[in-house]
Amino acid sequence: MKDVTPIADGWRLRLPESGSAAGGGAGGDAAPALGSGTVPAQVPGCVHTDLMAAGLLKDPFLDRNETAAAWVGRADWTYETVLPPRATGHERTDLVFDGLDTAAEIRLGDTVLGATRNMHRGYRYDVTERYGPAGETALTVAFTSAYTEAERVRALVGDRPNSYPEPFQYIRKMACSFGWDWGPTLVTAGIWKPARLEHWSTARLSGVTPLVTVADGTGRVEARLEIERTASGLNRPLTVRLRVGETRVEADVPAGADRCTVTAEVPGPELWWPHGYGAQPLYDCEVTLVDAGTEGTDGEGGVALDHWQRRIGFRTVTLDTAPDEKGTPFTLLVNGEPIFARGVNWIPDDVFPTRITPDRYRRRLQQAKDAGVDLIRVWGGGIYESDDFYDACDEAGLLVWQDFLFACAAYSEEQPLRSEVEAEARENVARLAPHASLVLWNGNNENLWGFRDWDWEQDLAGASWGEGYYLGLLPRVVAETDPTRPYWAGSPWSGSWNHHPNDPAHGTAHSWEVWNRRDWTGYLEDVPRFVAEFGWQAPPAYATLRRALTDDPLTPDSPGMLHHQKAADGNGKLDRGLAHHFPAPADFDTWHYLTQVNQVRAIACGIEHWRSHWPACAGTVVWQLNDCWPVTSWAAIDGDEREKPLYHELKRLYADRLLTVQERADGLIAALVNQSARDWSGTAVLRRVAVDGAVLAEARLPFTATARTVAEIAVPRDLVPPGDSTKELLTVEAEGPGGGEDVRALWFPARDKDFAYPAPRWDLELATSDGGATEVTVTARTLLRDLLLQADRLDPAAHADRGLVTLLPGERVTITVRGWDRPEPGAAAAALYCVNSAVQRTDPGDER
Repeated sequence: MKDVTPIADGWRLRLPESGSAAGGGAGGDAAPALGSGTVPAQVPGCVHTDLMAAGLLKDPFLDRNETAAAWVGRADWTYETVLPPRATGHERTDLVFDGLDTAAEIRLGDTVLGATRNMHRGYRYDVTERYGPAGETALTVAFTSAYTEAERVRALVGDRPNSYPEPFQYIRKMACSFGWDWGPTLVTAGIWKPARLEHWSTARLSGVTPLVTVADGTGRVEARLEIERTASGLNRPLTVRLRVGETRVEADVPAGADRCTVTAEVPGPELWWPHGYGAQPLYDCEVTLVDAGTEGTDGEGGVALDHWQRRIGFRTVTLDTAPDEKGTPFTLLVNGEPIFARGVNWIPDDVFPTRITPDRYRRRLQQAKDAGVDLIRVWGGGIYESDDFYDACDEAGLLVWQDFLFACAAYSEEQPLRSEVEAEARENVARLAPHASLVLWNGNNENLWGFRDWDWEQDLAGASWGEGYYLGLLPRVVAETDPTRPYWAGSPWSGSWNHHPNDPAHGTAHSWEVWNRRDWTGYLEDVPRFVAEFGWQAPPAYATLRRALTDDPLTPDSPGMLHHQKAADGNGKLDRGLAHHFPAPADFDTWHYLTQVNQVRAIACGIEHWRSHWPACAGTVVWQLNDCWPVTSWAAIDGDEREKPLYHELKRLYADRLLTVQERADGLIAALVNQSARDWSGTAVLRRVAVDGAVLAEARLPFTATARTVAEIAVPRDLVPPGDSTKELLTVEAEGPGGGEDVRALWFPARDKDFAYPAPRWDLELATSDGGATEVTVTARTLLRDLLLQADRLDPAAHADRGLVTLLPGERVTITVRGWDRPEPGAAAAALYCVNSAVQRTDPGDER
């Protein structure tokens, strides 16, 4: 069996000379005086984190330190270590890097082994003749600035348009490290994945791609193998053994052959399902390469040369795009079951990806699952994530839509990029093939749309821009490497140039006119077949702002706040969005609260509307789940891992059973959305209610929403508050199995700034639970609209189990707070906010 020696210890990072940086020292990009020599380097790691650990770089996430760190991305960097003498009886030794970020030259002693220019693939070098037993050998990885490499390629292939003033499309690197409308510009370099020495003899498994299918109750694993041999192994017969659960098969590999396929059939496998539809059974899948010409020690004959192991799941996935009377659907089917995708977009969870641990992946993905999310879209401006990410999705039952890494730019199809794109695609499609959670490959983010609508076509003047990748190369790679999964050319994409790329009636759509130019009520104007991106901004939690910023006073436009707002005119869009619904906020705290409320209202407006139109609309993917640093953004979970009110609202919006009031051509309806596997029957209780809680009219109407369907109830006209009413609202509750106080919908006929909210009054009680948490119970004495306890204002470590809640007079809610060591009623009262106060501009301390 091959031996593996990790190369993780003893690395040093050589500091650049003072004043040196790629492209010169203008704009603060020259290297400061750091001294000479080296500092310890962590592998896997990156230059920024090494410099911070050495005390040579301030945390770029704080205040405006990002600007002072710009020079790091323009400097060249060298990693150095020393390998011990080669001590192995194996015929061959390979030096392996799973990932280098990005343009690097690798030297062993005085020999240049090779050069790299792609962050998204691995590299292997035969060092048998160059790495001997005589003494230590120096290993050097010298990184050229990503800017230098990008500009070199730009000069070769010509200029092409993109959405940001950075050359990210000229280098195969995480695009968002060059900055985005939610991310900092921190252009990294480093050995970002493990490095090792592999010692082996005769032959090794150079590639394993298991194609997993299931039909007629039988699972099938077709393991496609690639084999590399030493000179002495060329004429040796080999055997491959495949084990899937308890099923074992083997196949002979003739002498000299470098490819082999071995197939196992598994009778009656348990099917893998997205969570909420069934269980997630996973089977061990093992491939062992055996030297058939030797006597084995495992009782099976032959000596094991190499071994590969993953976990797989049996399931089918198809994509329904057959034209219908409404256009072109985009519906995922898992095991034949049509899915309304309750999705979120995923960006790298840290702009320095090497800091993302397996535990951090699991925390974030568990948060997604707990919010009712069943689909994660891995966005194309980031990375192909670690196997730890996909393992967690396999276990949690989270479907993964994986973009190929192209975003918001025209990409050259000439060399040197084309060969890198193909190698990267083949490697990653094969690497991710074992994961049951992966259900869709998507060609790009917004590039087909950009070509049509963003004036690219004229600027390109016939130059290549990526179409050949999305409609030619990438679907071919998927079909050849893993044909068990569907491929879609882009997001948005209508499926054909016969329709506009972002036509909501065809394929996938992105909704960004809303937020960029229009109020969130604009979501109500169409029913896309699948909404792959839409979102509304809000700032992060207050404690996150206070950790990251020293602004005094802290205001929406204080220097640090503006620096941590990367969207074009982001604050202007926030303010215009508020102005549609609320009076101008009186102070920062009110602004902070109302922008959170408006984010929740926007996303709720879209999801409730689109879910009520299932199956015409087959999914919503919120932009975005997470942040990569502390920033005002569209995220539901901020850069310090704190849950914004939107996160808690997703629990309601993505629940199996959702009740919503919607306007139709004939008037108001109550839509009962039932995505569970059981029928939902009961009585819908509709009430027209006065602002003081008095019931002005009531109706009790039976309903049945069968499994995976939507039922509609017409709201009687006498229950609809008059359009000019500012003192009435409609409530709809579902009684019966599956009902309860959380399955309720409220409909207000007037905007908040026009509604006659009473001065808020409530009673407050605190109690300590057995587990040490604090239970904060609020009893409403008036209508309380969107009551929010901001737990992080009680203690930065505190968090609450719910977000916004609206209470009618006499109703109560208990909010559980953990991480609050010194509960005190006055502090709890000061951390409670509601729309009543914001609209009336009253002091929260007076509302008791």
